[in-house]
Amino acid sequence: MSPSNRKQSGRPRILIVGGVAGGASCAARARRLSEEAEIIVFERGSYVSFANCGLPYYVGDVIPDENDLLVATPQYFRERFNIDVRVNSEVTAIDRQENEIEVRNTETGETYREKYDALVLSPGAAPIRPPLPGIDLPGIFSLRTIPDSRRIREWIAEQGVKKAVIVGGGFIGLEMAENLARRGISVSIIEMLPQVMPALDPEMAVLVHQHLADNGVSLYLGDAAAGFEPGANSSGIVVTTQSGKKHPCDMVILAIGIRPEVKLAREAGLEIGALGGIRVDDQMRTSDDQIWAVGDAVEVRDVVTGEWTLLALAGPASRQGRIAADVIMGRNSRFRGVQATAVCQVFDMVIASTGASEKVLQRSGISGQPARYEKVYLQPTQHVGYYPGAKPIMMKLIFSTGQGKVLGAQAIGEEGVEKRIDVISMAIQKGATVFDLEEAELCYAPQFGGAKDPVNVAGMVAANVLRGDSPVAHWNEIPGRPATVLDARTPAEFAAGHFEGAVNIPLDELRERVDELPRGGEILVYCRQGHRSYYATRILRLNGLDARNISGGMLAYDMQKRSGTT
Repeated sequence: MSPSNRKQSGRPRILIVGGVAGGASCAARARRLSEEAEIIVFERGSYVSFANCGLPYYVGDVIPDENDLLVATPQYFRERFNIDVRVNSEVTAIDRQENEIEVRNTETGETYREKYDALVLSPGAAPIRPPLPGIDLPGIFSLRTIPDSRRIREWIAEQGVKKAVIVGGGFIGLEMAENLARRGISVSIIEMLPQVMPALDPEMAVLVHQHLADNGVSLYLGDAAAGFEPGANSSGIVVTTQSGKKHPCDMVILAIGIRPEVKLAREAGLEIGALGGIRVDDQMRTSDDQIWAVGDAVEVRDVVTGEWTLLALAGPASRQGRIAADVIMGRNSRFRGVQATAVCQVFDMVIASTGASEKVLQRSGISGQPARYEKVYLQPTQHVGYYPGAKPIMMKLIFSTGQGKVLGAQAIGEEGVEKRIDVISMAIQKGATVFDLEEAELCYAPQFGGAKDPVNVAGMVAANVLRGDSPVAHWNEIPGRPATVLDARTPAEFAAGHFEGAVNIPLDELRERVDELPRGGEILVYCRQGHRSYYATRILRLNGLDARNISGGMLAYDMQKRSGTT
C-alpha cells in the first residue's frame, strides 16, 4: 500500500535515513512524484550529498576546493525540492510497532521521535578497521568522508609526509596511490591477496602490477598487515606484516574494504543476508513492508550468476533510491540487479570491467549450476593505427559456450577503455550474444575507432570460436596435451623468446610449408597477440589440419605466467 493511503496529519511522511547517492536520489525522486509528501532526510554527518568518489582527488589536489565535492546542500534540498534535510542527526532506533524512529542530534545530544508512513534506510557502509595492534596510532587513516580527506591533507602538510603505506589494493587503494605519488610521496601498497583489483582475473591484474611498479609504487602482495607501532624516536609509523616484514612510513591509509552499516536494521529485527547486508526484494523493500533499504548496505542479485552480492557503487545506489521512491509512491518499478560495471584510472592506465570474471564463474557458476563458458583475449587499438596516437587495449571477453551469451569483460589500456566496456555492459544487460557484438553499429572516425571497433573484433573472435572457424586453446591447457605447438611469428621474434618445444613457421611461409606439419594430431598456433595465428589457423583448417588458435598469443602467455595461472 502506498503512503498516500496511510497518511499522517493529512499527507504521507517519508523518512530517509542517510543521504549521499541512495538516500538523496530517493528524496529527490519522491518529490518529483508528489508535491504533497512530507520528506525528511536524516544524515548523521555534516554533509548530505557529496562526491565520495572524488575524495582521493581532493587529497591529491586534483580537486583543490573542498566545496567542489558538495553535490547538494540542505539549503539546496529545501529551496529546490522542499525537502527537510537534517544533518548531524543520527537515527538510533526504529520502532516498527509505532512506525517511529528515534533521532539524536549529535551536536546537542537532544533525542526525539518522528513518525513515518514509509521509511527508507540508506546508511551506507563503514571502512573496515581491523582490531590490529596499534591501529589507533596517529597517522593511520581511512577515507570515506570529506572530514577524512581533510584530516589526511592536514597530516600531510603538518608532518611533511615523504612516505606512505596503503593497506589494500582495491579502487580506493590504487586511486590513493596515484594521488599521494602526485604529491611527491613515496608509496607502498600491502595487499593480502596475490593481486590488486580483485574484480579482475589474475592474469589481467599483472598488467596493473607492472604499471604501478613502472610509476614507482612498491607492491607487497600476498602479505597482510599484522600490526602498527611508533617509529624510531616516536617518529612515524612502522607497519608489520604477517610475513614479518617491517615498513616504516609517515602515514598509513587503510583501504582494506568496507562493511555494510546494518546495526540499525538488525536491532529493528529486519532480515540480514548471509553476506551481512540488509536483505531486500527487487522493489528494494525489506522484510518489513513499510521499510525500504538502498545503497551500500543492501544485498542484491548479480544478474549474471544469480547470486546475492554486495556492491558499493554510486550508480546502482542512485537507481535503487529512485526505485524505492517509485514503489513508495505506488509505481511498479523493479531493480534488475547488478553486474558490477566499474572503472578506475591509475597513472594514465584505465582499468574497467563488467559482468562476471572467470574466477567468479569458477566459484559461483550460474544460477547454482557450473558455468559453461569460453574466453578470448585480444589487443586492438582504441582507434585506427594510421591515425596518430593509437594505443592498445588489452581485452578479455567471457561468453557462454551454448548460445554465446556475453557473461563478462575486462579491459586495460590508456584510452577508449571505458567506452568499450560500457557497450559490452549494455550488451549483458540486454542478454546479448557475441554475435550481437559482431553486428554492433558503433561510431567510426579515424580518431575515435575503426570500421571494426574493438567491440566488434571481440565479438568476431568469440563468434569464430563458436562457429568452429577458429577454435581456441589456452596456455594452461597445453602441458600434457599431445599436440604440436606452432609459432607463426618471424624468425627474429622466435629467436627473441618462444614457447619451449614450439615449431617456427612464419605465417607468410605457411602455405608453402604446410606439409612439414603432422596430420592426424592437434596443432596449437600462437603469435604475439592472436591475430596472425588466427590467419594461420584458418590456413591449416582449410588444408584439413586440426588447428586451434592459442588465444592472446605470447602476450597472454606472459600475463598468465606472471600471475601463476600457467
